[in-house]
This record gives sequence, C-alpha cells and structure tokens, in this order.
Amino acid sequence: MEKGFFYKIEDNAAIQTWSETTQRKKCDSLAEGYELKEIWDQWNDEVKKLFYSGYGDLPYLLDIKVDKHLFRALAQFWNPAYSYFTFGGIDLVPTVEEYMALLRCSKIQVDKAYSRVVNVPTFLKKLMNITG
Repeated sequence: MEKGFFYKIEDNAAIQTWSETTQRKKCDSLAEGYELKEIWDQWNDEVKKLFYSGYGDLPYLLDIKVDKHLFRALAQFWNPAYSYFTFGGIDLVPTVEEYMALLRCSKIQVDKAYSRVVNVPTFLKKLMNITG
C-alpha cells in the first residue's frame, strides 16, 4: 500500500514538470509580461483608482508571497462545487477573517474586497411602500 502512495507522488511530480515545461514551450499562460503584478505596475494612477472603485483593496493580494507547498497540499482537499475544503467527511469553511490571517493581509476591507453594500430600505420604508 505504501508503495502505491509513493508511486502516485512521483507520477504527480512528473505530470507537474511536464505541464510546466509544455506551458513554457507553447507560451500558454506563462508568457512574459502577462503576470498580474506586471500588468498592475504598467497601469497609471487613473486606471488603478478605477480598479479600486470596483474591487476595493484586492490588488494588495498581488504583494502576498504564496507558500507553494501549502497551496499544493490544500488544493487536494478543495471542493470546487461548494467552494470549501473537505477533509474526509468534515467540511471546513474558512471565514474572511481566517483568510486574512492566512494571507497576513490587514489592509483588505471585508465589505469592499468582494461586494458593495447595497442600500437596503428600513422596515418602516418597506411598510410605507406596501401601504402607500
């Protein structure tokens, strides 16, 4: 049983190496100048402000150094259908605060990074609209 596990790991490493080599040769998603950080650096202040108005402090994530080993380990347990991690029979749904702690990013504003707050009418206004 252990042998099968180690063969799987070697196969995965070979597949990853093959995939990265193929992408470099065929210029698929690894072309120079197309990294998000490089694109962000090319934009002027006006374009950056426009991006901030729509997406908030999301560009701060471009400066976060990603632990590739941790990312690869966690990717095995990611459930894309429900957007959370599954470990055996246990579902792990991280909160925004936990993501912020993992990324060591204190500059993201929770309401601004993912969605805008909508003007929700108060109960009294809803009641007045119904009654006329």
